[in-house]
Amino acid sequence: MQIPCYPDFVPLTLGLKDEMHPHLSQTPDGVSEYTFGGLFLFRKRYNYRVSRVPNKTFILSGEREGKKFFMTPSAAPDRDILEKLFTTHEYWKGISDSVLIPSRKHLEEWGIEITEDRDNFDYLYRRSDLAELPGKKYHKKRNLVNQFVNYYSHEQRPLSAELIPQALWVLDRWREDKGADGDYIAARESLELFNKLEMRGAIYYINGEPAGWCLGESLADGRMFAIHFEKAIDEYKGIFQYMNQSFAASLPESFIHINREQDLGDEGLRQAKMTYRPSGFVKKYTASPGKT
Repeated sequence: MQIPCYPDFVPLTLGLKDEMHPHLSQTPDGVSEYTFGGLFLFRKRYNYRVSRVPNKTFILSGEREGKKFFMTPSAAPDRDILEKLFTTHEYWKGISDSVLIPSRKHLEEWGIEITEDRDNFDYLYRRSDLAELPGKKYHKKRNLVNQFVNYYSHEQRPLSAELIPQALWVLDRWREDKGADGDYIAARESLELFNKLEMRGAIYYINGEPAGWCLGESLADGRMFAIHFEKAIDEYKGIFQYMNQSFAASLPESFIHINREQDLGDEGLRQAKMTYRPSGFVKKYTASPGKT
């Protein structure tokens, strides 16, 4: 075991993958943050450190906008550990239903205030819906995909180490067109460490030239696939709709749902995600000590 028991923490490094991945991949809710790749690639942004409660859960400590938080992917810690965590962190975030529901009564009795975190709900879609775009509700999406397919000479290939330089070229072009970094650093590292992180993705070509790519990983014990990154040259009308549909169709049927992560309170992004008619959400909550 490289990860120490609470109250000791160590930085989240690539060397912890073998210890963390098997447990994270089996968490039942499918919280998009709770994959090893999802945590590792944003370790610098949130200054992640990790500890563990033996046979119960990892504890992730992070920082955002000057405030320290902690996350517990698998279970709620016992009261004594929670009380200690709240003395060094301002809030507890990313609490899923499977963590909250068995413990909610006790948490509230201990004076812990729990709040629904809508901006961080993950959007879930049936893989078959995204792959087939059936019925009237997907009429506009289906038209965009058909227009793209009919207008452009296109190709999808599984992302592999040999194709990473071409995906990096698309990423750099995406950043140039956007005029801002966004999640560029994490996306670039996801490509550079593609083999080590054991992610899965696809790269898309128009007229033989790279034009887009997407990348993600399995979660919820193989029932769900999370899309972490999706980048494209958006001068090609319909390319994002085509990538969305084409990649969903390429995934094995064992993936029942596709998790397209959260909207972070961005109203435009929320509307865009809703147009794909989510089948549900991975709900998340935050908690803090009650005011005395």
